Amino acid sequence: QVHLVESGGELVQAGGSLRLSCAASGRLGTIYEMGWFRQAPGKEREFVASIRWAGTGTNYADSVQDRFTISRDGAKDTVYLQMNSLKPEDTAVYYCNYKPRGEINYLSAWGQGTQVTVSS
Repeated sequence: QVHLVESGGELVQAGGSLRLSCAASGRLGTIYEMGWFRQAPGKEREFVASIRWAGTGTNYADSVQDRFTISRDGAKDTVYLQMNSLKPEDTAVYYCNYKPRGEINYLSAWGQGTQVTVSS
């Protein structure tokens, strides 16, 4: 089992930047891919970005391409989401999750997430 803890969310003005962190612990060898997702009030949870746990392959939602960067620090077993040029529509609870090796989907269980609020 893998345990994930998100942090770094806060209130920021439009145009500002934030870096979210997702610290992983447990059976890390079972992870194939890590992803960030977000859920705004009244909306469905949506994919934001992903990164292969071993390697550097990344993927981004069109809405954050060229503004957000996902990265991984292997020494700290932590995945980051650098968010630049933030917009009010980026306001949401941000969650990290993982896709186990051999699985098609991310886990159905979600943590508490971290709140990002972008003021206009």
